[in-house]
Amino acid sequence: MQPLRIGIVGCGNISGIYLKNLTGYPDTRVAACADLDPDRAKAAAEQYGVPKACSTDELLADPEIDLVLNLTVPKAHHAVAKAALLAGKHVYNEKPLTVGRPEALEILALAKERGLRVGCAPDTFLGAGLQTCRKLIDDGAIGEPIGANAFMMCHGHESWHPSPEFYYEVGGGPMLDMGPYYLTALCTLIGPIRRVSGSARATFPTRTITSEPKRGKVVRVETPTHIVGVLDFQNGAIGQITTSFDVWGHHMPCIEIYGTEGTLLVPDPNGFGGPVLAWTRQKPEWTEVPLTHAYAENSRGLGVLDMAYAIRNDRPHRASGALAYHVLDAMLAVTDASDQGKAVVLDSGVDRPAALPPETPQGRLLG
Repeated sequence: MQPLRIGIVGCGNISGIYLKNLTGYPDTRVAACADLDPDRAKAAAEQYGVPKACSTDELLADPEIDLVLNLTVPKAHHAVAKAALLAGKHVYNEKPLTVGRPEALEILALAKERGLRVGCAPDTFLGAGLQTCRKLIDDGAIGEPIGANAFMMCHGHESWHPSPEFYYEVGGGPMLDMGPYYLTALCTLIGPIRRVSGSARATFPTRTITSEPKRGKVVRVETPTHIVGVLDFQNGAIGQITTSFDVWGHHMPCIEIYGTEGTLLVPDPNGFGGPVLAWTRQKPEWTEVPLTHAYAENSRGLGVLDMAYAIRNDRPHRASGALAYHVLDAMLAVTDASDQGKAVVLDSGVDRPAALPPETPQGRLLG
């Protein structure tokens, strides 16, 4: 097939792995890079052999670009995605889809009206680790899922990220930043969420950057930084998620899923590989399960590659706008529940995306 021609808007910290992978897959081609800092766009284009560095307006006007990969900061996701759709391009956003429900719904409605597609990170659920877990659950290895626990806890990103301010702005925080990995994994493994309750707080009013080049800068915290949610899934399973930028250290797992016949220890959903461990009625000890799928290395961009195949084959793409909206709806509902002091029933729902076939080859996709 003709490679999907991609224009990248936003050449910051996360762009490097997307550029590395999408310039290496035979079915995707990065045609242009744009950034608010022209020098940064030029440097990215030169490093990865992209033919053009330009302004965002020039990129959007380029008829040779099929899809805009939107790697801007969260508060810009809506504006850039909307502009891309109005320019007749498919769009794939870095997570979260947007920072609010109305903006996300506008993007999805505009795409439907114009016959275009919206995709969104994370695509880590397409990696070897989570696809192995998906196969185990679908094959009945732990019976019917009845519950789950998920933990993402650290002491914030100001110790390592070169520009961490946006993590503490509205639209940031540990839930909107890291929650998409965990909730997307849970929704693809267990199914959609029906109801949410939770509590949230901002522990520290300010944060001081200790990384370079902004060491010493004090950042005002505008969003909750320690958030605990209870998730009622449509299939009856009950889950819990804790996301925090206020915890110095812990021993909790990334994700555990409990079934009627066993327990599954799910690998870090911020990555693509393993290990995958199972404890079952038949084998009551932790046993590592060999990975059944490709893409165990850092494969960010896999969701974009899947969109390329989906567009060609006229099938749904897996890292979809609908999935991203359901996850966004659930994340926002946790803080809504905290503010309102009551459980929130979600308006959104989504089907689990199709599993990848185990025989999917490295560098390509099947189905």
